[in-house]
Amino acid sequence: MYQNTLEFAKQKDEQDELKLFRNRFHHPVINGKPTVYFTGNSLGLQPVTAKEYIQVELEDWAQWGVEGHFHGRNPWFSYHELLTEKMANVVGCKPMETVVMGSLSTNVHLLMVSFYRPERKRTKIICEAKAFPSDQYILETQVKFHGLNPEQEIIEISPREGEELIHEEDILRAIKETGDELALVMIGGVNYYTGQLFDMKTIAASGHAVGAKVGFDLAHAAGNINLQLHDWDVDFAAWCTYKYLNSGPGGVSGIFIHERHATNKDLVRFGGWWGQDKETRFLMEKGFDPIPTAEGWQHSNAPIMLMAPLNASLDLFEEAGMEAIGKKRDDMTAYLEFIINDIKSEKVEFELITPTDKTKRGAQLSIAAKGQGKKLFDTLTERNVIADWREPNVIRIAPAPLYNSYEDCWNFGQILRESIQ
Repeated sequence: MYQNTLEFAKQKDEQDELKLFRNRFHHPVINGKPTVYFTGNSLGLQPVTAKEYIQVELEDWAQWGVEGHFHGRNPWFSYHELLTEKMANVVGCKPMETVVMGSLSTNVHLLMVSFYRPERKRTKIICEAKAFPSDQYILETQVKFHGLNPEQEIIEISPREGEELIHEEDILRAIKETGDELALVMIGGVNYYTGQLFDMKTIAASGHAVGAKVGFDLAHAAGNINLQLHDWDVDFAAWCTYKYLNSGPGGVSGIFIHERHATNKDLVRFGGWWGQDKETRFLMEKGFDPIPTAEGWQHSNAPIMLMAPLNASLDLFEEAGMEAIGKKRDDMTAYLEFIINDIKSEKVEFELITPTDKTKRGAQLSIAAKGQGKKLFDTLTERNVIADWREPNVIRIAPAPLYNSYEDCWNFGQILRESIQ
């Protein structure tokens, strides 16, 4: 099916229905040479139009000052609403179930205020072992905030001995066994280290069956995986937008809250004035009356300069469509997997620890390079491959469908072979 040749890669690119999107991003040139950029899972590339979108807001700020909130070309008072429907299309939900706000770790803390409500014996949290550090710290400190012991309350599901991936049946078994002691299931939808994609629909149903709430950190899933958060009946989720969604370093975050919770004004939360009912927000009166949508979790007015580049990127996602993005993601990742397997060397033992099943991964391959490890990664970097290193011996690469090409995959293979030799 696949061939590890330049001619084959060029042919695939010519047939690619998304090929023109590549030119709508800036591609790094380092030391005068183009790069093979495979780090969309850490920081996506800059859309060409991002500067234009930001410039509009700078010009309106210069012209209008504070009046830009109401008289700018994109009034700042409601700027976040420009992103809502487009973001809903990316994560698979109703517009009223999502809002762009804040930062990822802050948002997870805020959501846990609402969805981790330990009482009586229902106090425990199930998460995956080797979750991203922020998630580990959030769960630990939230448990401590409630006066509980993290060692007793947090149940981590690990890979089986000698394996890298978690068996989903182990998660489901733990949920069932914990039963009415389980308050929350909180898992990274795509594990940052292995790239393993979890069956969020099944996990949500399993958690609900024992009376627990179920949420996901989608930092490595939003813009990568074809999500259907509403239909999967997830309670809540949060994600950053600077990875696959290309909003720029430190970009703003997004949240999802299922409509059954979003419309519940009595659900406990930490309030802020931008979450207050829009009709009474500027009356500045006591009494928090939250908007009966995901907007009711907002705190502060929109960070316009962070939202503008995200708006530029979401317009590209809207134009391309997640169906086409997902189709190319699966094919291009499979092609890159084929190339890596084709150039295995006796000097370096490669092990792809990311699932080979396309339904269990997104646009990420984690390579355990046991023979040379960090030395190999450093050599790849010297040869203008922008990848990602995770201790103790994993090189993460992520071919992003909107701006990476099949020729990028072939070039990576050539550089990998040369670096080994």
